[in-house]
Amino acid sequence: PEFSRVLYPGLPDHPGHEIARRQMSGFGGMVTLTLAGGAAAATSLLTSTRLFACAESLGGVESLINHPASMTHASVPANVRRRIGVGDDMVRLSVGVEDADDLIADLEQALRGIPSGPNPAGQP
Repeated sequence: PEFSRVLYPGLPDHPGHEIARRQMSGFGGMVTLTLAGGAAAATSLLTSTRLFACAESLGGVESLINHPASMTHASVPANVRRRIGVGDDMVRLSVGVEDADDLIADLEQALRGIPSGPNPAGQP
């Protein structure tokens, strides 16, 4: 599967990259992914990780994964969520202190499990 968008201040094309580069000693451990496969792909990734716990948090020592549209932004009307860029196809990762190779392997196995094929009609 591919991502239609990756939001991380460490990437040069991130809108806040230059500010983050000047103000921070690093870019942090939060990454937001928008999956090209839509909501079904996001749900598959969310439920297939083994090391990333599904939880709402801004970070801690454990690695977390969440689905903003149904978790942190669930009370926001869908049309408003779409307008501010929080789609059903979005997943947010907060990287903890686990071994980086283990986390990468976990994400790779979860991504391999996402069914391939066209995005179902009506899916964001």
